[in-house]
Amino acid sequence: MNLQKVEFIKSAAQPNAFLADGLPQVAFAGKSNVGKSSVLNCVLQRKNFARVGQKPGKTIHINYFKIENKAYFVDLPGYGYAQVAQAEKERWGKLMESYFAEPDRITLGVMIVDARHEPTKLDCVMAELFLSCGCEFVVVANKLDKLKKSEIEPNMARIRTTLKLPDNTLLIPFSAEKGTGRSELVSAIMKSCDR
Repeated sequence: MNLQKVEFIKSAAQPNAFLADGLPQVAFAGKSNVGKSSVLNCVLQRKNFARVGQKPGKTIHINYFKIENKAYFVDLPGYGYAQVAQAEKERWGKLMESYFAEPDRITLGVMIVDARHEPTKLDCVMAELFLSCGCEFVVVANKLDKLKKSEIEPNMARIRTTLKLPDNTLLIPFSAEKGTGRSELVSAIMKSCDR
């Protein structure tokens, strides 16, 4: 699968706009300001394919990107950003619930957390969502370049424990800035889409 052959397909604001054409779907989830767009751009080796906003909370719909007519990268709305109206947060919540209501649609989940901090309550809710719907997912600990070498291992252990990740769930130390962890993430994506 050639990650360079990518095109934006659509934004879904309602469940009836979700795509279900049988192609694998790799769903990217993470809280606002965790660098979700930067991770997507790093994987695609594009500068500004997924929009990186100055303000968190830019992704307000479910965005579909088609990769070489073989799979979709699905950019889910960021969660947990305070400066958004309550009604908008509720709309996002319902949209996400509807997307996860059919776990068969998700080939692989890519959950992005901040390598520097303990996962938030909302991160834990997202991990539970992936675990409860039974779809395979990997956790990407982004912003690794902001950590000292001595902090990496204890931080990874804390993320694994806080999110209650099973031993077989891949946790990838990642830096969208430096490209660290990209090959591991690409390999996990390729493997899941080839099944």
